[in-house]
Amino acid sequence: MADATGRRDEPLVLGIETSCDETGVGIVRGHTLLADAVASSVDEHARFGGVVPEVASRAHLEAMVPTIQRALKEAGVAASDLDGIAVTAGPGLSGALLVGVSAAKAYAYALGKPLYGVNHLASHICVDQLEHGALPEPTMALLVSGGHSSLLLAPDITSDVRPLGSTIDDAAGEAFDKVARVLNLGFPGGPVIDRIAREGDPDAIRFPRGLTGPRDAAYDFSFSGLKTAVARWIEAKRAAGEEVPVADVSASFQEAVVDVLTRKAVRACKDNGVDHLMIGGGVAANSRLRAMAERRCEDAGISLRVPRPGLCTDNGAMVAALGAEMVARGRAASAWDLSADSSLPVTDPHVPARGDGGSAGAGSGAGAGSGKGAGAGAGHGHDDGGGHAHAHGGGHAHGAGHSHGHDHGHDHGHDHDHFHELSKDNLYS
Repeated sequence: MADATGRRDEPLVLGIETSCDETGVGIVRGHTLLADAVASSVDEHARFGGVVPEVASRAHLEAMVPTIQRALKEAGVAASDLDGIAVTAGPGLSGALLVGVSAAKAYAYALGKPLYGVNHLASHICVDQLEHGALPEPTMALLVSGGHSSLLLAPDITSDVRPLGSTIDDAAGEAFDKVARVLNLGFPGGPVIDRIAREGDPDAIRFPRGLTGPRDAAYDFSFSGLKTAVARWIEAKRAAGEEVPVADVSASFQEAVVDVLTRKAVRACKDNGVDHLMIGGGVAANSRLRAMAERRCEDAGISLRVPRPGLCTDNGAMVAALGAEMVARGRAASAWDLSADSSLPVTDPHVPARGDGGSAGAGSGAGAGSGKGAGAGAGHGHDDGGGHAHAHGGGHAHGAGHSHGHDHGHDHGHDHDHFHELSKDNLYS
């Protein structure tokens, strides 16, 4: 469709994702995916057995501009054609998030486009629109990843997302990584356990199913006990001088995880009168989870929606998808003082302008700089270790070219290597 000027009326949005170790840039037009460019630093973290926040942040800095350029080329559009810039504002690693937010501010200001800070978890739900069309309302979503295991009810993905349950300790993806480490399978653990489990017997070992008793929270998850049970089983085998059946352990562990996830998800749909289920997040790429969810949903008369594996892991397409929905529904743009929020609640699908600070619409003052400063200063921010970007209004931005965009405040996004040392206790696994 096109308007009177010949321009398509579906919003064209670029999305930036940097919540962990993937630098993702996606471009969508409405519900159509035009580009999905990803630069991963996973190999740099493998020797640590988990994601190191400082390493991830620096990798985002190096990958940001080339990945954006690659996405624009893949989509066959010019940056000036965009209707908005969307970026993950949280949750995630503070320093990594700040790189993406700083870049998004720079490009939005330089291009005179509105800025949308969106929620990482809501984006994982919205990405399904790129594959299966508009989301039903309300949507029931099971999100499973390295940092999150959640059941969410979303009457409106842009403004109303309600948490029904979440993990009280380890997330499912985290448990996969830790079990893989005990089995000496490397990092990340999810894909390798999924592969090896296909050769094993899922009924060989009866590992515990956490929080499935009659008095337990109906929609909450717990995988710490399962992880410990697997580790102790392996230790006992090794102490007895016996060979550990890696395939059977992998299959039995995986079965315990997906059994709990799918059982609780189907129950949530029934209890809330929702006749469909959407599964997203990196663990949604797991073949056994997909198979069990399909069978249990079919038995319960529930329609299942799961994006293809490439859209389940962190990517810029999911951010662009939610940003495009924000534009299409006329949601307010974010203010120029948008900052990274490592603990942004899922109840905030996006971060609109608050108070009288002004939204980041075309022509507004911004703290990202323009011209050369916008490009080179896009990724370099100053994080105080607590997720608080040094952004105090909008305007007066210092990039590599020290461009100055004066408005009514001062936003210092220094294009220098200013990152505080992050505690190694924050290793993500």
